[in-house]
Amino acid sequence: MRSVIGLVACALVVSACTSLTDAPEVASVVEDAIGTDVPDPITAGGAVGGGDEESDAAPDRPELMAPEFPDGLEWINVAAPLRLSDLRGKVVLLDFWTYGCINCLHIIPDLERLEEEFREELVVIGVHSAKFEAEGSTEAIEDVVARYDIRHPVVNDKDFEVWRAYGARAWPTIWLIHPDGTLVGRMEGEGVYEVVQPVIADIVREEGDEIDRGELALDLVERPRSVLSFPGKVEADPNSNRLAIADTGHDQVVVVDRTTGAVEQVFGSGERGFIDGAGLEAAFDGPQGLAFDGDTLYVADTGNHAIRAIDLPTGLVTTVAGTGEQGRWPPPGGGRAAFTDLYSPWDLLLEPGGSLVVAMAGSHQLWRFDPGEGIVEPWVGNGRESVRNGPVADAELAQPSGLASGADGTVYFADSESSSIRLVAEGSTDLLAGASTDLFTFGLLDGSGAGARFQHPKGVEWFGGAVWVADTYNDAIRRIDPVSGSVVTVAGGLAGFVDGATPRFDEPGGISAADGLLWIADTNNDAVRILDPSTGVVETLIVTGIQAFRTPAEGDAIALEEVEVAEGTVELVIDVEFPEGYKLNPQAPSSFTVTSSAGTVGTYEDTAIDPTLPILVPLEVRQQGVVSVEVAIVYCEEDQESICLFEQVVLEVPVLPGGTAKSIDVVHTVVLP
Repeated sequence: MRSVIGLVACALVVSACTSLTDAPEVASVVEDAIGTDVPDPITAGGAVGGGDEESDAAPDRPELMAPEFPDGLEWINVAAPLRLSDLRGKVVLLDFWTYGCINCLHIIPDLERLEEEFREELVVIGVHSAKFEAEGSTEAIEDVVARYDIRHPVVNDKDFEVWRAYGARAWPTIWLIHPDGTLVGRMEGEGVYEVVQPVIADIVREEGDEIDRGELALDLVERPRSVLSFPGKVEADPNSNRLAIADTGHDQVVVVDRTTGAVEQVFGSGERGFIDGAGLEAAFDGPQGLAFDGDTLYVADTGNHAIRAIDLPTGLVTTVAGTGEQGRWPPPGGGRAAFTDLYSPWDLLLEPGGSLVVAMAGSHQLWRFDPGEGIVEPWVGNGRESVRNGPVADAELAQPSGLASGADGTVYFADSESSSIRLVAEGSTDLLAGASTDLFTFGLLDGSGAGARFQHPKGVEWFGGAVWVADTYNDAIRRIDPVSGSVVTVAGGLAGFVDGATPRFDEPGGISAADGLLWIADTNNDAVRILDPSTGVVETLIVTGIQAFRTPAEGDAIALEEVEVAEGTVELVIDVEFPEGYKLNPQAPSSFTVTSSAGTVGTYEDTAIDPTLPILVPLEVRQQGVVSVEVAIVYCEEDQESICLFEQVVLEVPVLPGGTAKSIDVVHTVVLP
């Protein structure tokens, strides 16, 4: 019998796992499932050394075949459903997750690291078993797969068939499957890489040439490139006309004039990273919350577990709190900000004295950061994920993701995983509205206090004497009376993209007030929406001029066929062909830049609102060379001009004099994924 290697159970991190057995209606089902004779949780002895010898800490036990995937499930990132029987020879890692769970998001970098290290031997399969109703649709999961650039197969296990077959109890849960199809062991919680990597390495070493190192065919989710990508938060500057947008999917922060939508500044290269520097030289990782303090813009750099500061006059980005590493459980008592690990900071709130409240989603707490003293420390919550009110040190929160401050200094926060809006006042927490007892009570229901229902809200704002909520998974904007706790749905409630008096949103994640209006980060619609609270009418902010801050990625140049032209002056004809139902956005500028090594004309550049196509450019050809045309356009659906898609590409045409042609045709065809 081959050696059976075990995984380490998450004894140190299990308190950070959301357990489905907390939900009374499913507890009995899960208890039945986990009674199956499955391999033990992974033990440390099998994770090191290994070789061909059995570990003393991992005794022999029955070799159980991994349960096969049921028929009829919907799959993402592959062209056809997978069967475990077709993956014999591969190490298979099943990741049971749900996309609203911060602990599940925390292990994505671990999975990426394992996939890179064992790219020939390992297949990771995400098993998405949705906690919230809104998370159960394949379309919603596809959005999240694109948002986090997940590049392995994902199966929608919305009815918990795979979950029950494997006896899962908590998000996240990892199951490892041997190349012969038998179960190796399971792990619950975070810290996956350190535990699982040695186990996979042992299996690969033990199996040697028996490992299948062939490439798994993928069909990755693609979305049209948009001006904004999954914006998570917005923040209006109370002292200027600036609106800051966390362009989360692009790993950038964009500052626009909120009256015109014109882009004024962009921070971050657009490549995920953790780099200080000026403007486009800096790098972020999934930025979320924002806070203005004069000419300083603070950024909750969620994926980097850091708080960054942008000096707006100079454009310099610096790290003011966090090390770039995720903190370990249990959360520390705080200390010098530059040397303290943070936990997925999701939102920021500037206090009158200049300190910041931090919604520390990953440790289920609110922290405080004092930029002047350089100190960061926990303020509310003991770090356990639950719903318990009382003195701030003993309170228990559940993934706080949005912050706002009332006129009297009360701090309101969106407690996402408990689907509630809670508050901090006079040293204690309390419920304002929503679920009050557990993490599995949610819905869309107006009412008062504990009688109202939300579904994973992420954004809150104080405006007009009321608390406004971006009720994310309900695709709605809600208003709460801070005295009575009465909740009213003002706009939305169905997923979609519709402006006007009956608007639709798609997972709005952030909300900010200015100019008598509410500015909303409509995350899955890649847009910023504007709600007039007095009428309930919504319009979409048209963001213009982004092409000035973006350049085509290396390797994006498209080589066209060589053209033999007559010497002298010829006509360069630039045109764009759109898919049926699409057109240039008439409200946003498009730019066309021509450079040539084939003649003496030099450079042509033009930026125009709704230009007439084709564009004709005279070019004097005197020698063999290359004509390069950079096209940067904003386009949209013919009947939905507010959905802004962005296309940027360089087209290169080799030109050879001595022919008869009097024109050079450069046509770019826009192709939707």
